[in-house]
Amino acid sequence: MAESTTFETAGQRIFSLFQKNSALLNEGAPDFLRNDRELAMSHFQRMGIPDRQVENYKYTDLTRLFAQENFNRSFRPASFDFDMQEVFTCDVPEFDTHLLFHVNGWYFEQNKTDQFPAGTIIKSMKRALKEDTALVEKYYGQIADASMDPMVALNSAFAQDGIFICIPDHAVIDKPIQIINLLHSEEDLYVTQRNMVVVGKNAHVKLMFCDHTLAVHSFIANYLTEVILQEDSIADIYGIQNQHNGTAYLNGLFVRQERNSQLITNTITLHGGITRNHLHVDLHGEHANASLYGLSLTDKDQHSDIFTSVIHAQPSCHSNQIFKNILDDSSTGSFTGRIHVMPGAKKTGAYQRNNSVLMTKAAKMNTKPQLVIDNDDVKCSHGATIGQVNEEALFYLQTRGINENEARLMLMFAFAHEVLTNIRVEQLRHSIDRLVNKRLRGEISRCHDCILECIR
Repeated sequence: MAESTTFETAGQRIFSLFQKNSALLNEGAPDFLRNDRELAMSHFQRMGIPDRQVENYKYTDLTRLFAQENFNRSFRPASFDFDMQEVFTCDVPEFDTHLLFHVNGWYFEQNKTDQFPAGTIIKSMKRALKEDTALVEKYYGQIADASMDPMVALNSAFAQDGIFICIPDHAVIDKPIQIINLLHSEEDLYVTQRNMVVVGKNAHVKLMFCDHTLAVHSFIANYLTEVILQEDSIADIYGIQNQHNGTAYLNGLFVRQERNSQLITNTITLHGGITRNHLHVDLHGEHANASLYGLSLTDKDQHSDIFTSVIHAQPSCHSNQIFKNILDDSSTGSFTGRIHVMPGAKKTGAYQRNNSVLMTKAAKMNTKPQLVIDNDDVKCSHGATIGQVNEEALFYLQTRGINENEARLMLMFAFAHEVLTNIRVEQLRHSIDRLVNKRLRGEISRCHDCILECIR
């Protein structure tokens, strides 16, 4: 009964906050977005904050997080008296990339966007809603359904800004677009960010989302990105999360693929308090191909949750998923992977695998692969393993003169490397290799080279 009261109080508090700040939320917003906000909030009130009774959140109960929430909100962008590019240096950087910043969910207006092919649109979501209203409205909320998930509903109700990217047909963005999301505040902060990426026909792009904290205070980050891949387009989407233990990172990536499009995602969780990555891919056109990879490293009392949903809606599509977890100390993790092959999706190939290694007896992992197949002309498989370090392999390395600690690290790095080899940006792959190696050795718990002392 006490849990129910806490839950209701948290939901009521969020609704009251929404009503009190509706004028700020809707400032300059088009009519469709105002309507979407109201509808999203009604969906959230119906669903509420998810607990373990909600199947999709069975292993990640958010009620305690929100019950304790006394966070400020960034309803307006904050001003900072430092140069972002001079202050922020990290272990995933110094790349030859198109560099774009967000601070506390707001697009950094000093970003440079004049180096892209003609017809490319890159701007803040807030500006795009005013200047490209019809284009945004065409796709906004079409993939991420606020009626089906409370965190999507909460994002849709409160999001004011983010990044809008539209790549024209046949354009090839030669350098990766690196989007750095920074959390920086003098007080505990709740941040909402909404992104949209439209990749035109036969266009190619690589996106890198890097998430970091620059302050010791606690944060809740509710991010959502919708991606539309038109016919014959190719997109690589990499996520690198390195935040302190006081951060709850709730991230959603929702992708719709048209005919012959190709997608690769690779989600690397290096550090964070509570992390939930929700990946949804709708194979909406024939011969679309999606490959989803991920690696999560946790220790202390950290928790990492991966939830994937891949919908095979058309014939002759292929999907492949490989997610790995390394859990140390008393950390916990979960993987829920769902593949749904629709009745008309003949000649589908769908594969899914989750492998986890527990470094201690106190670490815990839950895994739940799922297949729903509604026709018989398919090739599908799924599997999961949870275990400890292979003692025979460990002994073999020790007989070759390698001490136990180093041998254990070598085995863990080899275990992780299968995921890392699927990063198709060479500099990024080498940097992540180095970061993972440091993380396994316990050498980093924050952005290693950052001049801001935000370790926690």
